[in-house]
Amino acid sequence: MDPSSNQRRGYQWLVQMASLIAIAGALFWLFYFFDVVTGSGGPPPEQPPAGSLERYLKFDPDAISDAVSSLGGMNAAVLGIVITVVSIIVQLSADRFTGVARMFLRDRVNLGVMGYYVIATVCGVFVSVSMRHDYVPRVTLLVMMGATAAGLTMMAPYFGYVFWFLEPKNIITRIRRDSVTAATKGAAETEAARSAASQAATLSALEELTDITSNSISGKDKIIASAAVDALKDFTLEYLKVKPAASPAWFTIGAELRSNPDFVAMDPESLGDLEARRTWVEWQVMRQYLGIYNEALQQMRDINYLIAIDTRYLGEAAGLSRDDELVRLCFRFMNSYLRATLNAKDVRTAYNVLNQYRLLVEAMIRQGNAGAAEEGVRHMSYYGHVSFDMKLTFVTETVAYDISALCQYAHETGSVDEERMLQAFLELDRPLRVRSQEAALLGVRKAQVKLAAYYLAQGEEDKARRVAEDMREEPSDRLSQIRLQLERVTTKDFWEIIDRGRNFEYMPEAQRAKMEEFFGWLGVPAG
Repeated sequence: MDPSSNQRRGYQWLVQMASLIAIAGALFWLFYFFDVVTGSGGPPPEQPPAGSLERYLKFDPDAISDAVSSLGGMNAAVLGIVITVVSIIVQLSADRFTGVARMFLRDRVNLGVMGYYVIATVCGVFVSVSMRHDYVPRVTLLVMMGATAAGLTMMAPYFGYVFWFLEPKNIITRIRRDSVTAATKGAAETEAARSAASQAATLSALEELTDITSNSISGKDKIIASAAVDALKDFTLEYLKVKPAASPAWFTIGAELRSNPDFVAMDPESLGDLEARRTWVEWQVMRQYLGIYNEALQQMRDINYLIAIDTRYLGEAAGLSRDDELVRLCFRFMNSYLRATLNAKDVRTAYNVLNQYRLLVEAMIRQGNAGAAEEGVRHMSYYGHVSFDMKLTFVTETVAYDISALCQYAHETGSVDEERMLQAFLELDRPLRVRSQEAALLGVRKAQVKLAAYYLAQGEEDKARRVAEDMREEPSDRLSQIRLQLERVTTKDFWEIIDRGRNFEYMPEAQRAKMEEFFGWLGVPAG
């Protein structure tokens, strides 16, 4: 909800009110003029006014006393209707989203409208007792009539505003905006007490977004849950812009933070690390992510994918700003996502999370972030081993192809991490323990062959021979099977719709042609 959006909504509101008043006024004056012209209003006065407007404005104190007294009552009735309708709507929203009532009562428009009706009602009381048998305060009465008319026509646009105000996406946007404001203000504070108050306000806003996400997951409302997850990411990206200039007081975990359950459960040494690394805000955001991730596992997988995507965005932003501590934190939470996914044996989610993991490592390579890319590959290799031991064969195969792609990308970009990444890749394969692990080992070896063929196509024979030496002890029947399966893949499109969009085993023609030379080193004939 940027200022331009609020201005557009205010303009629309004024247009709606003006239209209603214009229509009502036009209809009234049309029929009133007809009555004057035709004389249907009764016998003319002894000295009739010159025109219709002057006739209308010649108020008779005895005739209008009852009408004037009812103006205050009319505004009071409208105020009662508005309060009744609005309170019901707000209460329904408050049952779903925490803090809605407080947010509603802080909004200037809501306070302004309620204040308008109260003031109009009180003014109506004053006007009703200002009449005399020989005196009518004409200007005051006209202003009061206009205020009453404006209050009546304001109801419809205001109800529209209330419904818009309480739309879930707008509530989420407002919470995110408030959290950014609190964090920006707190980061600039040098006084510990004020900084601690802003820390508490920021943490409260983050927890509200988490509550919205959790409630939406329980209610199977993917749109709202996705918006809340993205709001956490958007908040963090905005916060990273002001973080470099933040005062030391902001990174000191205050008393209100220490009393929060998430921080109470932490070891004092870990709390000290958060302060030293200046990452308590980002840690809290991703701690919320991890809680949401565990809740969404096997219930709303799209939220798991979105959390992985948003964590990647945070890691990429941290890499660009050279915030190495935040980069490591992003890897730690990506690892936690994978651990939770493997424990749940959710292969499909692991497949998609690994895709985001690979893209994060690619970003580290692209940014020249020395060491971070190699560290990411080491982590991926570890979870490839874990999935192999858990007999989640497709996950191990996915890890193999992702690391193969990363080694290729590192070579294309001239990364200094390529050698260490290749070494980790060659350590990924393990001896079989049971027959069910055969598919995983085949997948790893096929990914290694694919990388070797790429090296040969690029004239890097030494690296391709390293792969061949690593595979030399493989049984000939397994190598023949690997060659046959790779040679059969001639199209990049997988036969199902997948997020990655490309078949793992596909190689461009120039790369495929090098398999003949590679398998020749291993003595594997064509199929």
